[in-house]
Amino acid sequence: MAIIIGVVSQKGGVGKSTIARLMAREFAQNDWTVKIADMDIQQGTSFQWYKRRAANAITPDVRTESFTTVKQALKDAENFDLFIFDGAPHATNTTRDIARAADMIILPTGLAIDDLEPQVVLAHELAGEGIPKEKIAFVLWRVGNSQPEIDEARTYIKDAGYKTLKGEVPERTGYRRASDLGRALTETHYPHLNKRADLVAQSIINAVSDIVKKRRVA
Repeated sequence: MAIIIGVVSQKGGVGKSTIARLMAREFAQNDWTVKIADMDIQQGTSFQWYKRRAANAITPDVRTESFTTVKQALKDAENFDLFIFDGAPHATNTTRDIARAADMIILPTGLAIDDLEPQVVLAHELAGEGIPKEKIAFVLWRVGNSQPEIDEARTYIKDAGYKTLKGEVPERTGYRRASDLGRALTETHYPHLNKRADLVAQSIINAVSDIVKKRRVA
């Protein structure tokens, strides 16, 4: 039975697709069968990235497909160890369907209130729909060099009642260039950028390991 992770957002441009692709690459690299379900059929950001990755013969292969409904996507999920929903921007009924199906929900966010507030509102909405808060985790994305600002964002999220995963992804040209080639955040030409992204990836891996352990106990 697949572990299902939903990466969702209230607004566009918060790093949702980038985080989904980072996760997919890291688990595929560790011999998990992985698939990204790109739910944004208009832009297809992850699917276009997948085509660039295939064109450049980059391994490991990260299967990606566009789907119009969560129900349709879930029929394919049982064929994989990890199934990642890359949700469409803006909260919709599809976002809620993803959250209900997911073992873990990730909300990427920048540090500004303009980024934090909509994502926290979305988290509250999901919690109001009966999604357990412990399933919801934030990831800090496109951070600058100010540690106090990072700490303030973490405090904001904590005060709202949610957890933030360890590590942050900074805003760097190297990440954008890697994505243009179909690479994930840990596949840039710069070891220090790969290391920063790996901290985030490892925190997600640890969270998934906890889910696997709970399933075994159950």
